[in-house]
Amino acid sequence: MSMLLGALIALGVLVTIHEFGHFWVARRCGVEVIRFSIGFGKPLIRWRDRRGTEYVIAMIPLGGYVKMLDERETEQEIPPEKLSYTFNRKSVGQRIAIVAAGPLANFILAFLLFWVLALIGAKVPIPTVGKVFPESIAATAGLTPMSEIIAVDNKATATWEDINIQLFKRLGESGNISITVKDSSLQERTYQLAINNWLRGLEKPNPLEGIGIEPYRPVIEPMLASVVKAGPAEQAGLQKGDLIKSFNNEPITDWQILAEQIKKFPNKRVVIGYERNGQDYSAQVSLTTMPNMPDAGYMGIEIMGKITWPDSMVRHVNYGVIDGMVKSLDQTWAFTFLTLESIKKMFTGEMSVKNLSGPIGIVKVAGSSFDSGFIYFIKFLALFSVSLGILNLLPIPVLDGGHLLFYIIEWIRGRPISEEIQGAALQIGVFLMIGVMLFAIMNDLNWL
Repeated sequence: MSMLLGALIALGVLVTIHEFGHFWVARRCGVEVIRFSIGFGKPLIRWRDRRGTEYVIAMIPLGGYVKMLDERETEQEIPPEKLSYTFNRKSVGQRIAIVAAGPLANFILAFLLFWVLALIGAKVPIPTVGKVFPESIAATAGLTPMSEIIAVDNKATATWEDINIQLFKRLGESGNISITVKDSSLQERTYQLAINNWLRGLEKPNPLEGIGIEPYRPVIEPMLASVVKAGPAEQAGLQKGDLIKSFNNEPITDWQILAEQIKKFPNKRVVIGYERNGQDYSAQVSLTTMPNMPDAGYMGIEIMGKITWPDSMVRHVNYGVIDGMVKSLDQTWAFTFLTLESIKKMFTGEMSVKNLSGPIGIVKVAGSSFDSGFIYFIKFLALFSVSLGILNLLPIPVLDGGHLLFYIIEWIRGRPISEEIQGAALQIGVFLMIGVMLFAIMNDLNWL
């Protein structure tokens, strides 16, 4: 239920802001707005303002629209005194401004949300390398554990999120990734990580794993907080309070190690060594899987331990008003660039098209971020707003970007493209968007 609620709030906010951009600029340009609708289909709530504009909240919450007075979209003759208020009679510059205002509103919203997050700040782990995997590109370059990563490709990195953004930019590429670290003696050193078609075409790439490092985190004792009723662990006799000590005779000292081992053995029988009341025992556990993770083992346990970060391994990242604005602009641009790069790399094959997500994926992410709290949900809204702004600027007929393309061509030529060509292009755009949406939904279903 919370997943659906989170998705509805996210879509409602972002669609409202987008359509308000069109609405606000249209009125400033002297265009009469007939209807401002959030959603499609049967109206659930409707009212009018003093100018006669109808506001609607409709049944299907998958978008919205602003209907403006336009001679091309009505069979009735418009009175002469109203012709100056029609969209089609406005200058090409005004029409471009009205169409561009929707995506621009999404970028402005993203900037404001990132600014709020910058002002609030957050306590985050210092991005310290916990493990370097043998024979990885990081190990080959000489990177060592317990080094703080301070820059990637000469871009300063204060958090793991900053690092991931920089690494995502390099997906599918060849060359060198520059990693600058500060070691335990506070000496700075730069390593060159050689990449060749790095993670090219991979579904759900993990950049940190791809270069061969694992973030540092404190050890979590693998003591059971609970076992799932009728789950594999309970059926094998494990109980709350048991301390897991081995997995298939391999020592277990940390919860994360145990979780990784469990995932490797879906639908397999494994031997678990554990301690209860000071005595050592062992049990054979028949691992199963979860419907949403059919390739990963499932044991049905929860761990009692919580992560306690030492003060020396965390920092509070926050900004003042001006610095927050700069940081917000930087993040908005970074995620815009990252999204555009991802689209380009999907076309060139450097990234798998299976990373394309549709409405089901959006609902899942919105719901999980909504459950995670205010900060995570605000960040999701900012990221989604950037994506929505970029999507609508793509030069595809039926999207804002397609209309902008028509008007820019009109501005250059001095006359509009014929209605026949525009109509044919719009039909192609509709079929293209339906195809992309169906493909994205299939991707979502495959990950359920």
